[in-house]
Amino acid sequence: MRQGVLLYGPPAAGKDTVTAALVELGAGYVPFARLKIGSGKTDGYRMGTPQQLADLEARGNVIYRNDRYGNTYVIDQPGLEAAMAGGAVPVVHLGQMVGVERLAALFPARWARVLLWCSRETTARRSAERGDSDTTARLAAWDATRTDLAAHPQAQWDLRLETDDTAPHEAVKMIDAIVHPASTHT
Repeated sequence: MRQGVLLYGPPAAGKDTVTAALVELGAGYVPFARLKIGSGKTDGYRMGTPQQLADLEARGNVIYRNDRYGNTYVIDQPGLEAAMAGGAVPVVHLGQMVGVERLAALFPARWARVLLWCSRETTARRSAERGDSDTTARLAAWDATRTDLAAHPQAQWDLRLETDDTAPHEAVKMIDAIVHPASTHT
């Protein structure tokens, strides 16, 4: 069965850092580049157009979309199919529970669900350290993520990590043990 990793958490919780460490580990991990329609940061995204989005929607190929920071972010069926080619294990970043639920329901795979969390203060510090020009919006997203998580107490997580207290290499060992239980990669 196909496999993937869902990383859920607020901005600056460490999704990019953990993904980079998983990719470095090997074992087939690849970052999933969401389709982004808009402006700003392009690294880690497949930049698209409103027409591409309309075409995907018309074909029923949008698994999840969200609008944040003045942009539209999309998890699409063709993008995930390509990311899983050859047995690769895509690492998908999400910040909304509805996205976690839709992806798990609409794209058959064995998804390792990982909650990455950090304090609001850590989000503010990390956002400033990485040069975000919209830290205030990131903090509003942190608040929204906390509210979203509280509204979904039934959420099932394979792993919950406090990234204030867990080093990336330790997080990767724990995630890889879920994805590859007999792994020798650690």
